[in-house]
Amino acid sequence: METKIKKVKKKFDAVKVMREIRDKISLEIMNMTYEEERAYLDKLLQQGQANTK
Repeated sequence: METKIKKVKKKFDAVKVMREIRDKISLEIMNMTYEEERAYLDKLLQQGQANTK
């Protein structure tokens, strides 16, 4: 008996998007001090919270 595998084209690949976001942030904070990183990440979080309201 043969097993058939269906390849389904995903409309949204969450893992791919998360990797892209993580890589982008990593590049942006690469040469920052701890304090600069905290300020940068706090700013991103505030922007995200403002967008969800």
